[in-house]
Amino acid sequence: QAQSSVTVYGILDVGYIGGNSRVSSSAITTNGGNTKTTVNQFGQGAESTSRLGFKGSEDLGGGTSAFFTAEFELYPNDQDLSGNTRGGLRNRQSFVGLQKTGLGKAAVGTQYTPVFTSGAATSPGQFNNVIGDIIYAGAPAVSVKGFDNAGTNSASMTNRTSNTLTVASDKFSGFGVNAMYTLANQNVSQTASTAGGNTNANGWGLGADFTYQKFYVTAAYQSLKQLTTASNNGNPTLTTSTPWTSAQPSATILTGEAGNALNVQDNQFLAGATYDFGILKAYAQYISRKATATQSSNYYVKRSGEQIGVRSFITPTIEAWASAGLGRYTTFGANQPTANMNAW
Repeated sequence: QAQSSVTVYGILDVGYIGGNSRVSSSAITTNGGNTKTTVNQFGQGAESTSRLGFKGSEDLGGGTSAFFTAEFELYPNDQDLSGNTRGGLRNRQSFVGLQKTGLGKAAVGTQYTPVFTSGAATSPGQFNNVIGDIIYAGAPAVSVKGFDNAGTNSASMTNRTSNTLTVASDKFSGFGVNAMYTLANQNVSQTASTAGGNTNANGWGLGADFTYQKFYVTAAYQSLKQLTTASNNGNPTLTTSTPWTSAQPSATILTGEAGNALNVQDNQFLAGATYDFGILKAYAQYISRKATATQSSNYYVKRSGEQIGVRSFITPTIEAWASAGLGRYTTFGANQPTANMNAW
C-alpha cells in the first residue's frame, strides 16, 4: 500500500493428473521383477508450480527507482495453505533493489541464479513441470519416491540462492551481462583434538546474452561451495557430499540436514539460443554440472545434457511446444556408475 505501483500476481495449477513409472530390479531390489507406480489423482502443480507474489516499484527521480518482489509457493490441494511439510510459506523469491535507467540494476535477497535465468530464456517448455525436459527435470506431480531425480527440477542446476547480491546491466548494442555473489547465513570455525575446520557457504556466477534481430544467445556459469560439517578429512560418501538442491541452508540447518549441500564444490554451466522464424520459434540448450567432494577431488558426480525444441501459437490463444534431449551421468566414487538418458 505504501508503494506507488504494486502488482499482485500468481498461479493456481490444479486438475486431473495421470502418470506411471516403472523401475527395474537393479535400481530397487535384488529379488528380480519391476516396481510400477501409477498416479491417478486430482492433483496440483502438474504444469506450473502454484504461487502468490507481490512486486512493486517506487520512482526516486532522476531515472532511479527502487523495486521489490516477494513470491511464495502455494499448495491448493493440501489442508495447510503452505503445504503440510513446509511449516510456513516457502520462499521462492524475496528481494529488494535499485535500478538506474541506462545503467542497470542491483538487488539483494533470495533470487534466481544466472544459469537458471539463461535456461528459462531458452527453454521450449518455459521451465514447466511436465516430464520430458532434460535441462529442467520437472514432473513433481508424478514423481515416485525412491526413484532418483524424479520430480527434482534442481538435478541439473541450482535454481535460486539466498543471501545473494545480483547485478544486471541494461542492454547495449544487443549485449547484456549479469552477475551474482552469494554468502552463507553464518560462518563457523571449529577445532577439536581430531578434526577441525570451517562451516560456510558462498558462491558466484556470471551470465551474458546477445540479441540480434530474431536471434538470441546466452551463456552462464556459476560456482557454489559449501561446507556443512567441520570434519572434512574422512572419505567422501553420499551422506557427506551432496550437490546443492536449492537455496543454501539457513543457520539452523548448517549442521547438515538431508537435502542440502554437504561439503561440495558445485560448478554449473549453461548455453542456449533461440531463433524466431515467425510461425514458430526454435530452441537449443546445453548444460553441464559437476559436484565435487571437498574432501577429495577424485570423488564427484557430473550431469550433462543437450536439448532442442520448438514453440508456436496454434491459435492466438493456444500455444504448443515440443522438445527432445539426450543426457548422461558420470561419477567417480562409490561404484563409479555411468548412465545415459533421453527425454521428450
